Amino acid sequence: MTAEMVVPAWMHTQMSAEQYDSWPEEQCAGIEIVDGMVVVSPSASKRHNRLARLLANALDAAGGPDFDVRLQDVPLTNRRPDVIVYRAETIGLTPTRPEHVLLVVEAVSPGSETTDRIVKVDQYAKAGITFYWRIEQAATGIPIVHTSVLDPAARAYRDGEMFTGTVTATVPFSVTVDLGDV
Repeated sequence: MTAEMVVPAWMHTQMSAEQYDSWPEEQCAGIEIVDGMVVVSPSASKRHNRLARLLANALDAAGGPDFDVRLQDVPLTNRRPDVIVYRAETIGLTPTRPEHVLLVVEAVSPGSETTDRIVKVDQYAKAGITFYWRIEQAATGIPIVHTSVLDPAARAYRDGEMFTGTVTATVPFSVTVDLGDV
């Protein structure tokens, strides 16, 4: 006897911004929309979630978190970074657009390496998001945070500072986060 997985029809058709916006938050959790197609994100590890939460809590005190970023409407591309810091005056605006965002952070996990290191970096840069941070979960157990700053003329990121264990950043705002206890 075999069990067959029933895949919803919406996973095989291009989705519009209006369709996505009509979905409840529970249905949007764990997915992203790339070029109008649903992309299911792999389940994150406990370590990944703890790193993202620790950094989000510290950044929230300095800037403020959110969930989705609408990179483009047609075809719909909607990413859900691990951490977002957006401009305070845009808190009531939905969807969150790249011009509302100061910083996005992705924590790299097994299965998300290419997406977090290459694909999302390119998409966020082309959308004009000024700062991109990537957290690598090193074999030593001490997280490494790579920061990148947008070169607006090239619409690409240039390498910023790299932090091991403790993040002490001054841009886009001053923040210190000890990631050594994760």
